[in-house]
Amino acid sequence: MTTSTQVQLVSRPSGWPTPEDFRTVTVDLPDLGPDEVRVQNEFVSVDPYMRGRMNDAKSYAPPYALGETMTGGAVGRVTASTSPALPVGSLVVHGLGWRDVAQGPAAQFRQVAEVPGAPNSVHLGILGMTGLTAYVGLTAIAGLREGETVFVSGAAGAVGTAVGQIARLLGAGRVLGSAGSAEKVALLTDRYGYDAAVNYKDAPIREQLPAIAPDGVDVFFDNVGGDHLEAAVDVFNPHGRAALCGAISGYNDVERPAGPDNLWHLVSKKLTLRGFIVGDHAELSAEFGEKVAGWFTAGQVVFDETVVDGIENSVEAFLTMMRGGNTGKMVVRV
Repeated sequence: MTTSTQVQLVSRPSGWPTPEDFRTVTVDLPDLGPDEVRVQNEFVSVDPYMRGRMNDAKSYAPPYALGETMTGGAVGRVTASTSPALPVGSLVVHGLGWRDVAQGPAAQFRQVAEVPGAPNSVHLGILGMTGLTAYVGLTAIAGLREGETVFVSGAAGAVGTAVGQIARLLGAGRVLGSAGSAEKVALLTDRYGYDAAVNYKDAPIREQLPAIAPDGVDVFFDNVGGDHLEAAVDVFNPHGRAALCGAISGYNDVERPAGPDNLWHLVSKKLTLRGFIVGDHAELSAEFGEKVAGWFTAGQVVFDETVVDGIENSVEAFLTMMRGGNTGKMVVRV
């Protein structure tokens, strides 16, 4: 009998999740049916959006069911197959994360190529959904134009590190960012091509941002929300555009936070604030893949990962990521 170690949600967090909200179980897997595959996961992704799915609330994705194994991005190798399209040995990406062994219809899995010199987790990061999110936000949502100034909140995270580099490659004039430590700020400017960055823990971001954006901001890629959105509205140039990707600063709030106090600038500066979900823009996947794969092969795009070993440590990895303890993509190595 093949078994799978899986992580389940057993109670809905109020505020910050705790390890007691989860449990790790061993599940027996049935024999494969027609056109099915079994996959040994190599890397499992933990991402901020998963916090929202732990609430019993209507959103763009259904909430995790209590007592059932959670899902998320993963990459792994086919170890058993009844599908001609995905023979044993195929490398695949799929949505059955939070487990070491995944099994299901072949249609739920997509074959990908190995990238020379890179771990297979790259398909969860800069060459996967993370990179696509950055590309969609800058192009389809914010309409970045050559020479414009871009500000990125949460710039040292998985999406933020991708946004900075892609913005530069798309012709941005200046790229600015915020992060939560001096070490991350240095990484943004030394490794990821940011022109300037600030540590938002040093002083309110609303006080720091004008100093690095004396000529204003044209595009804001927001992963944080809250005070960062407020600060960006302050410094927006006329016709500024925001691609609202996330609002991690408020994901664990138990009370409704105060909204920005300067939204009248949306009218006076003729601003556009647009939220987006990357899954609504699958039509850009091929374009993204061609461009970013080319940049990656040419050495124009770099990436960092924070790796936690062991599927049993997935909750620890998730909580560390939510507290900003990662640089680049947070993954669990199975």
